[in-house]
Amino acid sequence: METLEAIKKQQKINLIDGCYNASEASQIINAVLNVKINFHKLQRLSITEGNHKDKCEIDNGRINELMNEQVLAKEFFSQARLEGKKLKMRSTIYIEIED
Repeated sequence: METLEAIKKQQKINLIDGCYNASEASQIINAVLNVKINFHKLQRLSITEGNHKDKCEIDNGRINELMNEQVLAKEFFSQARLEGKKLKMRSTIYIEIED
């Protein structure tokens, strides 16, 4: 059985790459942001389940940041939609194994 070291230490995922209308781009970005928001909400729930006094400030802060990004993205896409613009989006995720 191969060890992780023998396989590789880096992974690159081309997640989004293309030209979209404003509605399509909005759906994609909202879906990605919703997944991240829900991830942090589940993390927060997991932490507070055993300790109701933990304020989960790190997760709360990240959730608020992501929700703010959703508001900004909605405004951006609305403007692009009003102007009838196409949007080019690119997103690559880089993953590295830390030693």
